[in-house]
Amino acid sequence: MLKAFASGAFVAALCVIGTMYLYFALGIAPAATADPSMPFEKKMASKALHAHIDRAGVPESPIPADEANLLAGAKIYKEQCAMCHGLPDQPSPAIAESMFPHATLMFKGKGVTHDSPQESYWKIANGIRLTGMPSFKGSLQDQQLWQLSLLVARANRLPDSARQWLAATQPSTALAGEAPLNLEVSASKKR
Repeated sequence: MLKAFASGAFVAALCVIGTMYLYFALGIAPAATADPSMPFEKKMASKALHAHIDRAGVPESPIPADEANLLAGAKIYKEQCAMCHGLPDQPSPAIAESMFPHATLMFKGKGVTHDSPQESYWKIANGIRLTGMPSFKGSLQDQQLWQLSLLVARANRLPDSARQWLAATQPSTALAGEAPLNLEVSASKKR
């Protein structure tokens, strides 16, 4: 009896695995950004991401969430992140709606203000697979990663200086890999 049950369970497992393989191999699974989600896709991806972040044990921010760090974070955000995640009081970037899942808009709704700075740090540093969110670990210094993390965690309660920097219509001229713009020079150009 036990042998028959074990054989039946083995055959059932092979059928499930085979069906899953065919679902992907025959192109039935959604692949385009406009395709609907796979069954349980969002729930499984979210659960895996949060479990991975929890397991990483990211420590508290080594820098304070003071005005200087939030302003520095705003500067980096505008140069590196705004093209996907948007700016305050601006229309959503076209690219945000073309991604799957859609890029989180940091200044519309709750953004990621419900996430801890540690969670945002992990996401910014490591990126998120299959979402379009790149890893910035190799292109930004650790302090800059924390400045960004603190900024997005407090996007709904930023100091005026950071909000004004983000709202300025002057486009960023920095290219990827260049040092961030000098705030004092930029401020004098606005006068």
